[in-house]
Amino acid sequence: MSPTPAGPDAAPAAAPAPPRLDPAVAARLKQDPSGLVAAVVQQHGTGEVLMLAWMDEQALALTLTTGRATYWSRSRGELWRKGDTSGHVQHVRSVALDCDGDALLVVVDQVGAACHTGTATCFDGRDLGAVVGGTP
Repeated sequence: MSPTPAGPDAAPAAAPAPPRLDPAVAARLKQDPSGLVAAVVQQHGTGEVLMLAWMDEQALALTLTTGRATYWSRSRGELWRKGDTSGHVQHVRSVALDCDGDALLVVVDQVGAACHTGTATCFDGRDLGAVVGGTP
């Protein structure tokens, strides 16, 4: 017997549940009072720092399970996957948690500009002119 086709009154198919963060990883994660962790994003191969973003547990779970960098937008109050609107995608190569558990290092292959302003990194042309220290 063939399945009955869905009619106009048929219930929509349930959306798949979002991935959940591995409990062992969640236990090591030290979030700020807003539930966020800083994510330093670095270009694979060159080590260049591209940007700083924020992740909540869902953004981290999506990043770890999809191969695409996903972040939490503090200004918009929502998840955003890098490149969905700009086309400037970040393909994840690795994710590491720092020794204190309060920061992530996300190593990516960046496609296009990393910064929303169109620059290669969020730090291009923004040097503050600090005095360079040296060995006495």
